[in-house]
Amino acid sequence: MSQHFSRRARKVHRWLVPIAALPLLITAGTGSLYSLLLEQEIDAFWLLKIHTGNFGVLNLQPFYPMLLGALTVIVTVSGALMLFKPQR
Repeated sequence: MSQHFSRRARKVHRWLVPIAALPLLITAGTGSLYSLLLEQEIDAFWLLKIHTGNFGVLNLQPFYPMLLGALTVIVTVSGALMLFKPQR
């Protein structure tokens, strides 16, 4: 049963990481870029909108933080399961 669980975690991890990477990279990138621009006294408020999940026509702000949190937890847990229970 343990081997089946590890195999399933590997499959979930492999499928989910590319999907999770994009919103996590967008959030990290826009937050960092906004901070750097603000230090140069450039207020790029539009970066904050993207950072918080407002993509213009597609506004995910109400649940974007929960989505990012869930993706982070799932990827972390599935990765840890692979690390601690290597496939034989």
